Amino acid sequence: MKQVLFFLFLFFPFFSLQADTIKMMQYNMMYYTTSAPSGCNTGGNYLNSKDANLKTIFQYVQPDVLCVNEIGASNTYVNRVLTQVLNTDGINYFDACPLTNFSGGSIANMLFYDKRKLNFHSHFYVTTSVRDINAYKMYYQSTGLQQGDTAFITFIIAHLKAGSTDSDRATRLVQVQRLMTKLEQIGIADNYVFSGDFNLYSDQEQSFQHLINYPNTLFKFYDPIDQIGYWHDNPAYASVHTQSSHTYSENGCFATGGLDDRFDFILVSPYIYFGNNKVKAIKESYHALGQDGIRLNRSLIDPPNTAVPSNIANAMYNFSDHLPVLLDFEINTASSIKEFGKPTIQIQNPVRNSLIIDLLLTNDEVLDFEIYTINGVLVDRFSRTFTAGSERLEYPFPFCPAVYILKISSSNYIQVFKTVKTH
Repeated sequence: MKQVLFFLFLFFPFFSLQADTIKMMQYNMMYYTTSAPSGCNTGGNYLNSKDANLKTIFQYVQPDVLCVNEIGASNTYVNRVLTQVLNTDGINYFDACPLTNFSGGSIANMLFYDKRKLNFHSHFYVTTSVRDINAYKMYYQSTGLQQGDTAFITFIIAHLKAGSTDSDRATRLVQVQRLMTKLEQIGIADNYVFSGDFNLYSDQEQSFQHLINYPNTLFKFYDPIDQIGYWHDNPAYASVHTQSSHTYSENGCFATGGLDDRFDFILVSPYIYFGNNKVKAIKESYHALGQDGIRLNRSLIDPPNTAVPSNIANAMYNFSDHLPVLLDFEINTASSIKEFGKPTIQIQNPVRNSLIIDLLLTNDEVLDFEIYTINGVLVDRFSRTFTAGSERLEYPFPFCPAVYILKISSSNYIQVFKTVKTH
């Protein structure tokens, strides 16, 4: 039976009555352009059909932020999505960020957003040998905006090099290296969301390791659902596969083979993962739309698929060979752990052999750990020194199956109690 974990936080408030939610959808639009590669039939009713299918999907999900890959590298296509898909049927509050194509590709990235929730602040881009990586800094439309009370989120969108050769993997590594170098040059460890079609087959690929184990831990990225492994054609990761929705291709555009790869991701920075600067990822909301976990090497519409209504599954099937990925964010402009310089602490439960604790600290810190039985008997005590950034502590936990209390404190009077359950 799955055990339920209850947290008691002292001095670490994040949620409040003023919290709001932002829903994000990341989607590879699969050649939303009339300039698709040879063999992909984009004639006739191609874009009209894509508009109708995307509109069906969009109105079903109702995201506040839509981050996309493979839109034609022209504002003609951006404006078409706005006028033919998003701002229809009485809706008039969606806008788009600036388009760039300095790398010279035929397809690009874009961010569309609900102006009632977010507004555009600024952007930067990273050029690569394939196409731009785009970053859009957005601010939340807070009720206290005139007093400067808001939250910022930078959405970074990439479409990394496709392919499984050594050369393809090397190109992907260079692309993410350029991004991470750019973030460090900016010098602000902040609320970053990195999404896109990464074309990764395994967590062991150097480009992915460069993101999740970046030496400067304030800039590393987290997988919100911690589904790290060899994804390709692996039934253990069937529930997170996003490509391909087809087992065969009707018009030469769709990849084939069924759902057997996790190509599409939403990763988050430590500040969003731990929620210590007004924005927190709601990890339980992360999912690939239409994925029911039994799609391995099957198409999206191979019955039965109970994850979405049949009309949504059909629209997704006809629109793209990728599944969209969704993640919600909790926005709280009333308080911020970052403002008080306090660490954020999460533990993995239930515990078996090791106590695993993830920390995010704004300063170097010596933390004291005490483990008590539920009756208040001290069973272990230890201290560890941590440097600023995100760190993971693994500590042997050879105690009998029971409920324990973990107390964490420091010389700065920071104190938190957490319930620890063992099997």
